[in-house]
Amino acid sequence: MFRIAAVRGARAFALRAARPTLLPPARFQRFESTLPESEKRTPEKRTPEELLKAAQDLRDELQKDWDAKVLTYEELLPKTQSPSPDSYLIDVREPEEVVQGMIPSAVNLPLSVLANSLHLAPDVFKAKHGFEKPKKGQELTFYCRSGMRSTSASDVAKRNGYTNVLNYKGSWLEWVGKGGEMAK
Repeated sequence: MFRIAAVRGARAFALRAARPTLLPPARFQRFESTLPESEKRTPEKRTPEELLKAAQDLRDELQKDWDAKVLTYEELLPKTQSPSPDSYLIDVREPEEVVQGMIPSAVNLPLSVLANSLHLAPDVFKAKHGFEKPKKGQELTFYCRSGMRSTSASDVAKRNGYTNVLNYKGSWLEWVGKGGEMAK
């Protein structure tokens, strides 16, 4: 008797589970353009070239505030020969990579700890990294091995309120390739 009740209960459950449940219809709100009809250019009315140009313009507009100025080897060289106390040259490679050498006057602040370190109190930052925490308006120049991590570091710094951010995209490989001096 118990077995019959269990089988009937399982069948009823299976039937209920197999039935699709009806969801209320989705509601969408449509917003109309305030442009006059003559100025409206819907995607259907645009040529592929116009659509591509619009997408590129939008991308450039969104990126312009985040892209750091890119330095060349020739622009960085004088900064390493006579460093300014108001600027930092930051190597964002990991410590095991820095063993190969560094650009003179650079300090090491790995990308893996950069975002968290920028939130530290100045005294904690100095104790952890061995140099003063950069101020929001100070010039920060980032470099890495090949330019990818320095671009990310520039973005992290900008997102954390640093305004004078530069990126040496040629990075360590270009520096060594052009015969730049090495610091150990």
